[in-house]
Amino acid sequence: MRRFVLPGLIAVAAVALLALLTFGVSTHPDTSSIDSQVLHGRYPVAPNSRLNLPLLGSSAKASLASFRGKVVVLNVFASWCEPCQAEAPLLSAEQRILARSDATLVGVTYEDDPGADEQFAKRYHITFPVLRDVSGSLASALGATGVPETFVINRQGRIQALQRLPITSQWLSRTLPHILAERS
Repeated sequence: MRRFVLPGLIAVAAVALLALLTFGVSTHPDTSSIDSQVLHGRYPVAPNSRLNLPLLGSSAKASLASFRGKVVVLNVFASWCEPCQAEAPLLSAEQRILARSDATLVGVTYEDDPGADEQFAKRYHITFPVLRDVSGSLASALGATGVPETFVINRQGRIQALQRLPITSQWLSRTLPHILAERS
């Protein structure tokens, strides 16, 4: 019986240490994530702003830097995503409103088929520019883990708001007015 006491105590100590470590990691916030920075009022520069991506339905390329000076509502989506399909009419309507405020919506397709993306754009009357993120590098730099995800980039090129779930008209009306009112 004694020969099991020491290994048992070691096992209990190891489990306790592992539990303490897990608790410490889970309660320590990640202050480097885009989400955490935005939450704390530190607006990070939009990543890969010079990364040229193909424009949907065109042979041209564009980057986020192309939109500097405008407020950009950047929506990461995929044609097969049901929540993306549900929010597409809202985004199309919002583009008309944004255009009056020197702002724009920019779509980013996330590792999606170009033919399906073009059908999606036609079906939902998307008139805003859509960048094809074939490699997923822009979405990855944004920390996107799914679709849809939306980022609001201010006129200085900094991410000032984000939504990692489908957006609603309430979220847009609560988020955009003060960002649109700011000038460079």
